[in-house]
Amino acid sequence: MERISILGFILAILYFITMELACNGYTHISNNVQSEQEALIDFKSGSNYCYWQGITCEKDTGIVISIDLHNPYPRENVYENWSSMNLSGEIRPSLTKLKSLKYLDLSFNSFKGMPIPQLFGFLKNLLHLNLSGAEFSGTIPSNFGNLSNLQYLDLSSYHPSYMTSLVFLKYLGMDYVNLSLVGSQWVEVLNKLPILTELHLDGCSLSGSIPSPSFVNFTSLFVISIKSNQFISMFPKWLLNVSSLGSIDISYNQLHGRIPLGLGELPNLQYIDLSWNSNFRGSISQLLRNSWKKIEFLNLAGNELHGPIPSSFENFCNLKYLDLSDNNLNGSLPEIIKGIETCSSRSPLPNLKELHLYNDQLMGKLPTWLGELKNLRRLDLSLNKLEGLIPASLGTLRHLESLSLRMNELNGSLPDSIGRLSQLQQLDVYSNHLSGSLPDSIGQLSQLQYLDVGYNQLSGSLSEQHFWKLSKLKALYIDSNSFHLNVSPNWVPPFQLNVLFMGSYYLGPAFPTWLQSQKNLQSLDFSNASISSRIPNWFWNISFNLGYLSLSHNQLQGQLPNSLNFSTPDSVQIDFSSNLFEGPIPFSIKGVDFLDLSHNKISGPIPLSRSESLSYLVLSHNQITGPIPSNIGEFLPSLYFLSISSNRITGTIPDSIGHLTSLEVIDFSRNNLTGSIPSTINNCSRLIVLDLGNNNLSGMIPKSLGRLQLLQSLHLNDNKLSGELPSSFQNLSSLELLDLSYNELSGKVPSWIGTAFINLVILNLRSNAFFGRLPDRLSNLSSLHLKAMAQEHNMDMYSLYHNGNGSSRYDERLIVNTKGQSLEYTRTLSLVVSIDLSDNNLSGELPEGITKLFGLVFLNLSMNHIIGQIPRSISMLCQLSSLDLSSNKLSGTIPSSMPLLTFLGYLNLSNNNFSGKIPFTGQMTTFTELAFAGNPNLCGTPLVTKCQDEDLDKRQSALEDKIDGSYVDQWFYLSIGLGFAVGILVPYFVLAIRRSWCDAYFDFVDKIVEWLLFRRRVTDAKNHARRQ
Repeated sequence: MERISILGFILAILYFITMELACNGYTHISNNVQSEQEALIDFKSGSNYCYWQGITCEKDTGIVISIDLHNPYPRENVYENWSSMNLSGEIRPSLTKLKSLKYLDLSFNSFKGMPIPQLFGFLKNLLHLNLSGAEFSGTIPSNFGNLSNLQYLDLSSYHPSYMTSLVFLKYLGMDYVNLSLVGSQWVEVLNKLPILTELHLDGCSLSGSIPSPSFVNFTSLFVISIKSNQFISMFPKWLLNVSSLGSIDISYNQLHGRIPLGLGELPNLQYIDLSWNSNFRGSISQLLRNSWKKIEFLNLAGNELHGPIPSSFENFCNLKYLDLSDNNLNGSLPEIIKGIETCSSRSPLPNLKELHLYNDQLMGKLPTWLGELKNLRRLDLSLNKLEGLIPASLGTLRHLESLSLRMNELNGSLPDSIGRLSQLQQLDVYSNHLSGSLPDSIGQLSQLQYLDVGYNQLSGSLSEQHFWKLSKLKALYIDSNSFHLNVSPNWVPPFQLNVLFMGSYYLGPAFPTWLQSQKNLQSLDFSNASISSRIPNWFWNISFNLGYLSLSHNQLQGQLPNSLNFSTPDSVQIDFSSNLFEGPIPFSIKGVDFLDLSHNKISGPIPLSRSESLSYLVLSHNQITGPIPSNIGEFLPSLYFLSISSNRITGTIPDSIGHLTSLEVIDFSRNNLTGSIPSTINNCSRLIVLDLGNNNLSGMIPKSLGRLQLLQSLHLNDNKLSGELPSSFQNLSSLELLDLSYNELSGKVPSWIGTAFINLVILNLRSNAFFGRLPDRLSNLSSLHLKAMAQEHNMDMYSLYHNGNGSSRYDERLIVNTKGQSLEYTRTLSLVVSIDLSDNNLSGELPEGITKLFGLVFLNLSMNHIIGQIPRSISMLCQLSSLDLSSNKLSGTIPSSMPLLTFLGYLNLSNNNFSGKIPFTGQMTTFTELAFAGNPNLCGTPLVTKCQDEDLDKRQSALEDKIDGSYVDQWFYLSIGLGFAVGILVPYFVLAIRRSWCDAYFDFVDKIVEWLLFRRRVTDAKNHARRQ
């Protein structure tokens, strides 16, 4: 009915609006339906158009002065609501007959890119024109300059040259209009509008510096908003001369320099937002010392402010909103702030509703005055270094709606007074050091929608009382604590959650039945929850609506359903890893982006159904058999992470792997794959990690692998590969890890390794058939020239993120032969900087240039035919932790500089031809004879074999000790005699020379003797009296 009414009155107003007017489409009115149009007008003629919705008339004359046809529903509202009131189509010229029209509002309708009609320029009496959000395009028609009475203008297109004639304009709104071609003249043009009160140019693609006008004419300007542009500028200081300013918003630009202190002296300033400019500097103490007489809204977040927050901000009586987040503030919050007499209330900051100080560097304890901010609605102190207890006084903030203290260092328990915050909607204390139990009073927060106490040290039992009145709760994070749930088997929670995270929480052993009542879940995490049962059938009825599901690290049993087909609009992330699931992989997988089934007992072949969304697939550490599906490349085109390692997969690597052009990680290691490496793999141009190790692959390494220029980690170890290292590998400049160990590769170690692999930190060619000399250019491995390389290098770089919650990660693995054993490095691989060329047929001398690799941690050249001596510069390898040169033909003496290798924890020089005495000092004293065995010409400690001159050295040493001892004894007795003589003779000569001192001394001695005799007589008299 409303739809017909709107159409009727628009047609009746002198045909001023559209030939096409519709709510959900177009109503096309052509000449052959003219009679129907007239019938509709006649149908409405009996009513008074001044009472029609959106029409306003003068009372006396009935002349139309206002037309308000804006769409009351914004587009982000329900589409059905917006479209039911949407106007579109052509605007008829007959609108110009409304000569007295002063107010016209067509905003938030859909005119679908049509130009702004020129007829608006003929409405000379217009005071208010609002076309915002109406989807007009193009520039303002030139005749808009005739609208000399216009006071309010809100448009969707703009050109400044038409503005100067609008001398009565008070309001100009051009938000999100592309003004990138306007240049810097916009300030001068607008400066000619003497009574302009509000200026809105948000998101207009303005750039460069903010120009200064030749003179400031903005005598009436109260609001200026130019946020979300591309200004690279200092703060426009001319604004400090506009005393009428009450609101300034220049947020989300790239302003730099110091924030002028004069801002605080603007007498009418109520609102200022300079947030997220990143490079604004200044001392917060200085900024807040100014008067800021009327300030209500102060947002300086996302800049480079520094210093402690001063207590002077207690003087801001009118302040309602304060945001100093994401700066470099330090120190602690003021211990005391007081209310002042000039404020309406004696309590501190009596009007403050929101306080945001997150992601600064604040330290110290939470002050108790926070509990005196009686009107506070939102408090965010997250991502700081605050410590101590959460004050119980926070429980007195009866208006508080949001409290966020996440990621601090707070300890103690959560105060019971939190339960008195009757208006609280969000409580976030994630990642602190809170301990104790969760107070029962939490269950009284009837308005609570978001609760996050995850990653603390809380413990104890959670009962139904903790959730008693939480009927509005939508998100619950209680993961990574030591809770256990104690509810009745038939418990039905009062809430309907969207998000539930209870990972690392004792839920088991049975799967929780109360979850069956949750019909709106979008994210669920029950990982590491001690559940050891089967997943009940009812769970799958609710799980297929989830967007995130993690049941990892439990002991869940049984089989997965035959299909994992999810109906959510966004791709789903599923993590079922580290359980006891068995049986086949689900045959059909749809709507899933991330799937991790690793570390289970899943068996059978890999089924394959087409999935356009699946990008992350991990099936490693199972019992999967059979071949890799030959058409994997066609059926899973979006894969970027594929791991099927540690299974029992057989057959060859299919050529279709080359169709997976988005792949970044391929891990087929630890299987029984045979055949050759397909050359098509070079089509995976984004590949970062390729791990085909521990299989039975044979043939030559394809030259095409040299095209993978982004490759950082290549594992082809423990196969049967033969031939030489392809020269195309010179193109792999990003390579950091190369493991070709335990193959049948031959030829010389290429000299270009040292110059081509500029980022290489791990080179493992162990147990092959390489021959020839060690290339001198090996010393050119520039990535190993840095000292403290073990600390600087980060091999743990393969953390590949996927859309949505969490991250996917490829854990690099490498077997390092050191300390006489094979050690597997995973998470600690960043500590490994290694060259292992052992068990080959290398010959020639050990190049002295290898000692330039200062960052080297492991060096193994054992079981070769290397001759010559160890370079004396070996001590330059100051980071070296393990050195194995055993089973070669090295000769000469062990360099005396080797004890300087203070980090050396393992040394093996056995089975060579070394001679001479072992330099058994410093770090060398930590090694046993096993490090030097098999060198018949070596002698000295720790070997049993003594050096020829060792007995002579002992006798010489004993004689020296005897002489030294005798010498010491003589001086000892001589010093005693001299001391005794000096002690006797010095007082004698002093008393003999000074007669007065002599008399005084002997008088003192006489008095002491007389006093002692007197004490003796008194004691004898007392004893005699007792005997009588």
